[in-house]
Amino acid sequence: MKEYKPINVLFFILLTLCLLLPIVYFAPKEGYNVFGIRISFLTWENLLNPPIQEKKNIDFLEDLNIGDIDDGDFETTEASDTSNLGMPSKSVVLAVNSQTKIHMNPESRNRLHVFFDALTNVSLNKRKINICHYGDSQIEGDRMTAFMRQRLQTQFGGAGPGLIPALNVYSTISFLHEYSSNFKRKTIFGKEKLKTNKYGAMLSAAIFDVDSSKAVMGIPSEAFIKIKPSRLAYSRSKEYNNIALYYNSCKTYCGIEVYNENELIAKDSLISDGQAHVFKIKFSVTPSELKIVFKSTQSPIINGISLEGDVGVQMSNIAMRGSSGTSFGAVDFKSMSYMHQELNTRLIILQFGGNSIPHFKDSIGVRNYAYLFKKQIKYIQSSAPDAAIIVIGPSDMAQYKEGIFSSYEFIPYCIQEMKKQSLKAGASYWDLYNAMGGANSMFAWVENKLAGKDYVHFTNKGASTASQLFYDALISAYKEWEGKEKMTKQK
Repeated sequence: MKEYKPINVLFFILLTLCLLLPIVYFAPKEGYNVFGIRISFLTWENLLNPPIQEKKNIDFLEDLNIGDIDDGDFETTEASDTSNLGMPSKSVVLAVNSQTKIHMNPESRNRLHVFFDALTNVSLNKRKINICHYGDSQIEGDRMTAFMRQRLQTQFGGAGPGLIPALNVYSTISFLHEYSSNFKRKTIFGKEKLKTNKYGAMLSAAIFDVDSSKAVMGIPSEAFIKIKPSRLAYSRSKEYNNIALYYNSCKTYCGIEVYNENELIAKDSLISDGQAHVFKIKFSVTPSELKIVFKSTQSPIINGISLEGDVGVQMSNIAMRGSSGTSFGAVDFKSMSYMHQELNTRLIILQFGGNSIPHFKDSIGVRNYAYLFKKQIKYIQSSAPDAAIIVIGPSDMAQYKEGIFSSYEFIPYCIQEMKKQSLKAGASYWDLYNAMGGANSMFAWVENKLAGKDYVHFTNKGASTASQLFYDALISAYKEWEGKEKMTKQK
């Protein structure tokens, strides 16, 4: 290896600096656009006055009760005591202030109060109510939803993970899933779509391929779905004794066999009139391995499978990776409405905006998105008229720019417009961005291992933290309503 004299090395470094300094001095602040790629250089201003990374104080999160919420005591028919409902372990009040409360107008408040009434009476009426939590990849894998579900089911009764995809392509903590290779996933928000738009309430579905050579001879093809409880799941999600299979477009005979391990539990056929239906089975105990076998010459559309208890709260995680939340209106109204009716959906949570934030170029784009989102809310309301809607806006998201991590420019304006349009549509709004700590809080969340190095997605602990913040806001609104209801009844 050739050795260089120190003086030669020094000369090389000085020469390099001399070549770079003009670039630093004359380089525009916004950088250069080379074939669509933004190339930025350290500016002279930043060289002389390097930017200082803002570090938000998020110590307020220490008071949240995100510890062990797994009660270990499973009850399917009775609601738990609500005297200390949702109270953080280190505080006598809920962790809610003007910045983190649920924002409502008279219409959305009335809708939410109807949900609170149903929630209160769910065990007394011996029935189930469903909450649908829609969102993008921020809730994927049952993150956030699982935490809130455990809280709600512990307080009000209920069991099971709720509605799950017929074909789940993402790992999740709440159940184990397996399916035959001839099953295919179709989504309204992805590339692989159905020939019809009968996706139902999950905006996704599954169909299985059949052997056409056998089909012409009337020989059915076979496909299966397997579901098992996950040891990683919260206690309430591990237990369920009711299965509801939602399907439509069954136009020819389709046999169905249901097994627990290798034991045949039920043998039947789906209704072949082409309409939306639900196939239900009740078990005495949770199946250790549920297997559903389909046999047909033409696949029906499988819209989803609900794993439930007898009464109480069911909360369904419906994650749509990459979605902006603007695909609801493209779904067949009848298939969506039917599922919400059968599920008795009483609250819908829409958590979107994060996928659109990086693409906003100006305020016009933000307003257009918010207006389109309002149209989705109105469509959802028409398909689930008994449900209140809460919109959870985008979280803080950071990008590396000019030597520091800073929030995306249009987050505050996007929140403003989403909140305005949500309230106009009769939905409530919860501001996750400000609940986290506001502008540039994501850097602190990453430092505290509450978010990943992409400065966008929460870690599991961060997802639980965000869930508790929302849960406190929801229960604070519930407590306020409950207090007014008691006063009204005493008069």
